[in-house]
Amino acid sequence: MDHKSGMFYAPKGKPNPVCAPGEFRFAAIGLDHGHIYGMSQGLIEAGGQLDWVYDPDPAKVAAFQNKFPHVKAARSEQEILQDSGIRLVAGAAIPSERCALGLRVMSHGKDYFTDKAPLTTLEQLEQAKQKAAETKQKYAVYYSERLHVESAVYAGQLIEQGAIGRVVQVIGLGPHRINANSRPDWFFDRDRFGGILCDIGSHQIEQFLYYTGAKNAAIAHSKKANYHHKQYPQFEDFGDATLVGENGATGYFRVDWFTPDGLSTWGDGRTTILGTDGYIELRKYVDIGRNQKGDNVYLVNSEGEHYWNVSGQVGYPYFGQLILDCINRTENAMTQEHAFKAAELSVIAQRNAAHIE
Repeated sequence: MDHKSGMFYAPKGKPNPVCAPGEFRFAAIGLDHGHIYGMSQGLIEAGGQLDWVYDPDPAKVAAFQNKFPHVKAARSEQEILQDSGIRLVAGAAIPSERCALGLRVMSHGKDYFTDKAPLTTLEQLEQAKQKAAETKQKYAVYYSERLHVESAVYAGQLIEQGAIGRVVQVIGLGPHRINANSRPDWFFDRDRFGGILCDIGSHQIEQFLYYTGAKNAAIAHSKKANYHHKQYPQFEDFGDATLVGENGATGYFRVDWFTPDGLSTWGDGRTTILGTDGYIELRKYVDIGRNQKGDNVYLVNSEGEHYWNVSGQVGYPYFGQLILDCINRTENAMTQEHAFKAAELSVIAQRNAAHIE
């Protein structure tokens, strides 16, 4: 895994198949973001069989086949969509194009698994909702900063066990390293990447909904700025927002592209979860000044102060749950309502954000 670049964040877990070999065949279409590697790896570890890949850029396809040598390169998107044995298509297209790809996938009777942000406008959201209702296919989303981070998974388990009581606030910090020279042109075009709150902010909003159990929320306020990268006038390098859940829980998050070169990883992502009976802090990717290991969990409650490093201990249950949901038509990995609500609030936070200089 590339610890310096979040664009190619693809953690490896332990194989934990939930289905028989060949029972769950899937394909990859759209290789514009490196998260497609983590998405594919997670499904493979859960027992999925990656059969096809397609992207109009042969270089991207060659790099993908170098990582997954067994996968066949399709001559066109249609070659994959017309393969009746493919159950799911994973895609990491340019964010503004992710919804259109999903609509085509679902129209061919396949479930869709997209990188975040899953869409960039409320119009796209309505199209996705309508298509999901019409076809009964899934529009699943790779909110990787919870689903593919063991400390974040463990925090959910602690909350479910009642370790901190009722969750009343979530604070999320999501700094990222920009690596500007290695980014494609679309990365700096707001209409294509969706804006900072829609893009990497979607991780934080999804976590707020998940940890608090809120089904809906209001964006109390949001802000965005381009403080330092004026050579990219359509880019945003800072954003924050405050949310209030329908259940009374509150949230605040900050996302930015200011990770310094001296940090050992791509971003010092942290989450603090306050409950009525204690609190949890996650130092997800590094514990600065102490060690460079990720997945650090701190818990304080009536029983005392606790610390665990859960790297390699918890796994990534989402992928197996997603495969079983696709096979059994259940909703255990993530409900469609939850995936769409996180996307909706991300778009609203971006649309309503005050621009600051």
